[in-house]
Amino acid sequence: MTKSNQNFKKYAIEFLSIFIAVVSAFALNNWNDNRRDNNAETKILTEILNGLEKDLVDVKVNEAGHNQGLAACKYWRDIITDQPVNVDSLRQYYLNLTRDFVSIQNTSGYETLKSKGLELIKNDSLRSMIISLYEYDYKTLMKLEEEYNELQFQENYFYEINKLIAPHFIFNSMGNISGIEQPLKINKSERNILLSYLWKIQLNRRFILLSYSEVEGKINKISTAIKKELD
Repeated sequence: MTKSNQNFKKYAIEFLSIFIAVVSAFALNNWNDNRRDNNAETKILTEILNGLEKDLVDVKVNEAGHNQGLAACKYWRDIITDQPVNVDSLRQYYLNLTRDFVSIQNTSGYETLKSKGLELIKNDSLRSMIISLYEYDYKTLMKLEEEYNELQFQENYFYEINKLIAPHFIFNSMGNISGIEQPLKINKSERNILLSYLWKIQLNRRFILLSYSEVEGKINKISTAIKKELD
């Protein structure tokens, strides 16, 4: 073997060794990056899942509150139309009639995801559902509960209803409501005004309940998808 051939073989081996080392380093670096991203995705999805479980509790609490508001509408409609009612429930239905609620969402997991990059979630379908829930559904629900004028029951209806029914309350020696005089001494116009308010409250509570039902379904769907992804 000539000296030139020996040098060529030597350089070829050295080049191959360097090439393998470089490729291995890139592969190891890529593996580390993927591992880091996978760990970050798992942590963020777990955080989002925990937040969704808390959100579901809040949704159910507000749903229950609006359903109690619907029951209050029926109760007061019975009083206004001279139907028999359970007087022991009067105070609770008085409080529930125009009670408002706030929509609370646990967004820390989603905010972390946005700071890391939404593409961190590799499942396109899951990523799209999460973005839609936090960027559209949650924000819509919050605006409906806290900003949409039709759903501000305390502000819109309490004073007007109260000035017509409060004069008929019976108070005990402690100054607490203990009953109501029936039939209410109101004229036809006042009766119709009260019934129209109850109709509007009932209609809008049913509307917000539909929104909550849709969001609840999406939360459950995303939670199931995240659990599947984590498994």
